[in-house]
Amino acid sequence: MSKVFLITGAGRGLGADLARQALAAGHQVVATGRRPGHILEALGGEQDNLLVTALDITDPASARNAVRAAVDRFARIDVLINNAANFYAGYFEEISDAQMRAQIETNLFGPMNVTRAVLPVMRARRDGHVLTISSLAGAVGQEFCVAYAAAKFGVEGFMESLRHDVEPYNIRTTVVEPGFFRTELLVDTSTTWADLSIDDYAGRTAATKKQWQSMNGQQPGDPAKLASALLALADQEQPPARFVAGADAIEAVTLKARELLAQAEASRALGGDLAHDDAA
Repeated sequence: MSKVFLITGAGRGLGADLARQALAAGHQVVATGRRPGHILEALGGEQDNLLVTALDITDPASARNAVRAAVDRFARIDVLINNAANFYAGYFEEISDAQMRAQIETNLFGPMNVTRAVLPVMRARRDGHVLTISSLAGAVGQEFCVAYAAAKFGVEGFMESLRHDVEPYNIRTTVVEPGFFRTELLVDTSTTWADLSIDDYAGRTAATKKQWQSMNGQQPGDPAKLASALLALADQEQPPARFVAGADAIEAVTLKARELLAQAEASRALGGDLAHDDAA
């Protein structure tokens, strides 16, 4: 059955792959981003089943306008894919306060803005599916990723809790945890390096920055295959609440789950009996 997809960050990388494959499968697509002309070019021009519209995910009014345009054109939104994101890289003390806030504004409040605009449309129809792209860094903290991980850990909590809020209205949620995929997250237009410089970190910063830069274009995951997997999830009547994508991510998340169990068990002796000693 044909669905109406609203995809953020649809001008390149995974977002463009999602839009192209959804169109090829006969779906109707609302492809959004900051540069509509760039999106239209990336997707091969005007098409009957395609609406390209501007969206700045950090602006709630822009999100509402995009949703209004989608409903005016296609009458509904079946699947929201929160894909747009960027990457602030650096050690915590070298990430400025402004950078940290900007990272969370885009990668956490951005999906919240769009989801808040879309949910009334889905609730009215008592049907919908919200997929939000998190990251392996949303499940496992990593060196040099403190700002990105903080935002993506927030996305995980947002989506895990949202699931319970919207289940009564037949709205499903899926948070996606990709490993390293050959998207454009590490290109200069998507990656911002730390503003500050501290001597104690200088050597590590230079080496780690070089390592991250060398990874661009060498990541093992194929975004076109990830797009295909996400479209398959969108077709499921009961999609998973969490989808771990890529062999590297599955291995890392499995290890993290074991660590959490071990940490919980290790806490039992000291933390397991902390209740009030109520008077008899």
